[in-house]
Amino acid sequence: MPRIERSADVTWEGNVARGSGRISGRTGAFTELPYSLPTRIGQAEGKTSPEELLAAAHASCFVTSLGSELARAGTPPERMVVHCTVTMDEVEGAGHRIVASAISARAVVPGADPESLAAAAAAADEGCPFSALVKASATVTVEARLADGD
Repeated sequence: MPRIERSADVTWEGNVARGSGRISGRTGAFTELPYSLPTRIGQAEGKTSPEELLAAAHASCFVTSLGSELARAGTPPERMVVHCTVTMDEVEGAGHRIVASAISARAVVPGADPESLAAAAAAADEGCPFSALVKASATVTVEARLADGD
């Protein structure tokens, strides 16, 4: 795989407590996503946060890794739904840190059994660059289960 580089821009107006910002991806896939400190640590009120974007990135990375592992095992998935929750918490002596990323995957995989899905999910976690990034300072948990063809 070639080296991958992607960029995003953030614009912030005002002080941290009362100001607000906008996040845009250089590809144009998302533009002007609003965020602020109050909505970052309280109710989101339709605004995003770095933690939400990390959860989206981790889920997206994991689902493609899982799909590759399942195909490699001869059981390509028909459908996968992945949910990721990133947790930031106060760490004594270190301030606020990402402390966990929990992935829950549900997949429709003809020919797979729960054991083969679990093996593919473990390999997908090992191969996902975002899992490696998060594991550098936090824990990653993965739960995967087969779903009906809904």
